[in-house]
Amino acid sequence: MLCPKCQWEQDETRHECMRCGIVFAKVIEASARASSLLKADRPNTNRNPAHQEAWWLVLVREWMLRVEDSINPLYFAGRVIVFVVLSVWGWKLMITPLETNYTGESFLHLINLPFHEAGHLIFMPFGRFMMVLGGTLGQILIPVICLGTFLIKTRDAFGASVALWWTAENFMDIAPYINDARALELMLLGGVTGREVEGHDWEYLLTKLGWLSYDHLLARGSYRVGTIVMAIALLWGGILLIKQYRHLDLGKRTSRRVRGGRVR
Repeated sequence: MLCPKCQWEQDETRHECMRCGIVFAKVIEASARASSLLKADRPNTNRNPAHQEAWWLVLVREWMLRVEDSINPLYFAGRVIVFVVLSVWGWKLMITPLETNYTGESFLHLINLPFHEAGHLIFMPFGRFMMVLGGTLGQILIPVICLGTFLIKTRDAFGASVALWWTAENFMDIAPYINDARALELMLLGGVTGREVEGHDWEYLLTKLGWLSYDHLLARGSYRVGTIVMAIALLWGGILLIKQYRHLDLGKRTSRRVRGGRVR
């Protein structure tokens, strides 16, 4: 037989190596122990599938509900302020009828507008229909891209929840525009209404599709989608803040000093 340590060939009846002196029984025992430990550490692929965690639960926990191990109290306070502002503002958006054009009169509409106009330019190579639709796509895609960046690039789940809130607000923002496809009363970018000039996006889009009579229905659908998504975004942000509160880095929360035999 060959010695497992020095590879010296010797009689099969020997219990220890005649060259290096190791005991063969001890080597075999150590090898068996190492093998059993390796099997214990290896994941059990034959487990009952019912006991395996669903992939979407892993996705939610690792990506959507992930918080830092230690949260700076100043950062946390800033996030709480942002959450409160978005909650109050979001509630106002959700309970205000789309016919009031509340979203179109807010300052956030002015932030969405450049992305709307950029969308027309980006989708211009794909034909007239896509160029016109590109305005709406542009203002929705930008916050979605921000959401993906926060989740994947920076791993900032709270920032992603804010981006989702912004995405929802854009669905609400386009609803009055869709609703105006037949009335043509909203003021356009040039300071004129759709009745005065040609250039109302949704009049053109719905006319091309033969859906002009469904403008109010589609507008309410867009506003409702925005309301639901906004509620989800606020719920998501609230859960994250609760988890972050539990990870606040407050240093030593209590200080005990012993003076004169008394604990203070």
